[in-house]
Amino acid sequence: MKIKYFRYILLICLFVYACKKGDDMQEKAVIFLGFQKPKNFPEPVYNLANNSITKAGFELGRTLFYDSILSRDNTISCGSCHIQSSAFTHHGHDVSHGIDDRLGTRNSPPIMNLAWSKAFMWGGGIYDLDLQPIAPITTHEEMDENLENVLNKLRAVPTYRAKFKEAFGSDEISTAHLMKALSQFMLMCISSNAKYDKVMRKEGNASFTTIEQDGYQIFKEKCASCHTEPFFTDGTFRNNGLAPNAINDKGLYMATLLDKDQYKFKVPSLRNLKYTAPYMHDGRFLTLDAVLDHYISQVQDTPNLDPLLKQQTSKGIDLSVDQKIKLLAFLNTLNDEDFIHNKALAEQ
Repeated sequence: MKIKYFRYILLICLFVYACKKGDDMQEKAVIFLGFQKPKNFPEPVYNLANNSITKAGFELGRTLFYDSILSRDNTISCGSCHIQSSAFTHHGHDVSHGIDDRLGTRNSPPIMNLAWSKAFMWGGGIYDLDLQPIAPITTHEEMDENLENVLNKLRAVPTYRAKFKEAFGSDEISTAHLMKALSQFMLMCISSNAKYDKVMRKEGNASFTTIEQDGYQIFKEKCASCHTEPFFTDGTFRNNGLAPNAINDKGLYMATLLDKDQYKFKVPSLRNLKYTAPYMHDGRFLTLDAVLDHYISQVQDTPNLDPLLKQQTSKGIDLSVDQKIKLLAFLNTLNDEDFIHNKALAEQ
């Protein structure tokens, strides 16, 4: 009996080893293809010629993204508030928590499809992806560090010198190289494999169900003016009728100081809503039902309310209970599980 039991244990160990070895070989066989534009996406707006994405640059950017060395006390990384399983948002928090558990003022926006974005942050003010990381690194409530300290800390790590040399041909660790490496990682955070995408690309037998197709038509009639395909945002800043919050966040106005920009926030993408709750710039809504209820009956006539929300007798969007159900069914086709499980984007 003991010999038979031993044989069973040996067979299990050999099986586990073989599986692990097979997985390792499969991972080693993966070829880095660089930036690949999805067939149903337009040309990117980011100038890739000025920051060509290489395997070494992407991997350096990924390491930096998940390294808490970018924060003042080495406790907070970019990945702390942009979690892959939540489509690179900070799930479970209305506003994000930074260094020393300080509360921010807004909910972390998702990191996806940034190669097609012309403006960044909920309240704007940044129009170049290569400059965007400076904001969270230096903001008091987030990482509370300064760039010179970050560079000095990185320079003190021999492996980083080697990684920068491999990525950029020089072991100089500069602000420009730091930002470009982070951009290379973020540019590769492409969400383009939801059911919607497969239907649009006519892949295999992909098709909408009847309720999803009905929801798609409702979406095009009621929502597409702001949430344009295929990114489901037009990238503009709009006032969607939210009541001002406790801190009276005025959105884009805080960057431009123009009265016409009061209470305007960037139109968010509707992709991956399954993973990105809570919703709105301050995370005030916990569910998509609550979001739709806002548009149906809670839109406030605040200064600069978007004209598209003034077209009905009452402010907002006219949706019946049946239309709401169908619209939610369509929105569910925008969830991209391949994106949130993409091992190449995960902390290594």
